[in-house]
Amino acid sequence: MIPFDTRKPADPSGIRLGTPALTARGMKEPEMKTVGKLIADLLKNPTGEQKEKTKKAVIGLVKKI
Repeated sequence: MIPFDTRKPADPSGIRLGTPALTARGMKEPEMKTVGKLIADLLKNPTGEQKEKTKKAVIGLVKKI
């Protein structure tokens, strides 16, 4: 459920993001900022080109850790 969401859990009005998968990989604040920027950039411009750019950035981030 999304806290304070007035809609039903099966029909939420937004998305809820968490950090367990990132912290399990040993990521800290700098990586969280990078992931947040990647998400924001993709939501602003969900084109195939941006998706490919985001995918490459995520693969690079995961390999770095």
